Amino acid sequence: MRAARVTSLDGPRAVTVAETPVPALRPGHVLVDVHEAGVSFPDVLMTRGQYQVRPELPYVPGAECAGVVREAAEGSAFAVGDRVAAFPTAGALAETVLAPETLTFPLPDAVSFRHGATLPMNHLTAHFALTRRARLAPGETVLVHGAAGGVGTAAVQLARALDARVVAVVSTADKVATAEAAGAHHVVLAEGFRSAVDDLTGGRGVDVVVDPVGGDRFTDSLRCLAPEGRLLVVGFTAGEIPQVRVNRLLLTNVSVVGVGWGAFWMPADPTYPRRQWDELLPLLEAGALPALPGTRHPLDDVAEALAELDERRARGKVTVTVRPDPGATDGVGTA
Repeated sequence: MRAARVTSLDGPRAVTVAETPVPALRPGHVLVDVHEAGVSFPDVLMTRGQYQVRPELPYVPGAECAGVVREAAEGSAFAVGDRVAAFPTAGALAETVLAPETLTFPLPDAVSFRHGATLPMNHLTAHFALTRRARLAPGETVLVHGAAGGVGTAAVQLARALDARVVAVVSTADKVATAEAAGAHHVVLAEGFRSAVDDLTGGRGVDVVVDPVGGDRFTDSLRCLAPEGRLLVVGFTAGEIPQVRVNRLLLTNVSVVGVGWGAFWMPADPTYPRRQWDELLPLLEAGALPALPGTRHPLDDVAEALAELDERRARGKVTVTVRPDPGATDGVGTA
């Protein structure tokens, strides 16, 4: 089969496509013929050896995908031909991937493979952040940084579906339309976002901040919080890990909350993502989580797909098309 290959830790542009053996089926797993694979920021970091997970070289990257079950073990809940999304954690940027059954999810017929491939990492991370770590309540106001990126658009969309008021923060004006398409009630630029939030909330502040960016906007994010507000630390795409002056938390009764989705379930409860998926399914089937904007690349251009994230050019979710989906009607643009 054809697959993306990381053979050296020289960054996204060094990723190639080559023939590699089809994985063998193992107990507790399914083989999935991949139609579409998602590209995420950890994939980029791993090409430089900068992520906490460091596979032995050479390896096939790609944490998430959607496709059709090719082979399933006896007694599996899945059958050959089932449409699924999956989170194999690696190997998804290939024609066929081996995925744990616990991290393989039924995909409704109305959801395209491209749409399905955008869901496992970002939407399950956003779901964990908003429902478990923030305990978001209907009617609360959520501010989302990096709202034109993969995690950001997922957080905007899900917060809206959970009946929150959503303020999206983007770095440049050309990203406004992406955040709006995800469902934001208001979109503001990162420069001066604190004063914009004051104006939008009448000085009260927001109940929840979702921050996958970090960097120098962290302090103003704390200052944007309403009493008992929660700042969710999702990641540091800006590169700088900010520091917290804890006296600020004491004086304003706010919380800084870590959001480590994988760290939460991988060691202790591998069934948790499936329970999350089951909670998202009614929203998917009701159309409350429609396909988001994003760019698509053929497998041969996987290095460019990774570079698009690395170079901060991504708008929405970046995916790689491995097999065509003739029934797709999600209207998502192509690269």
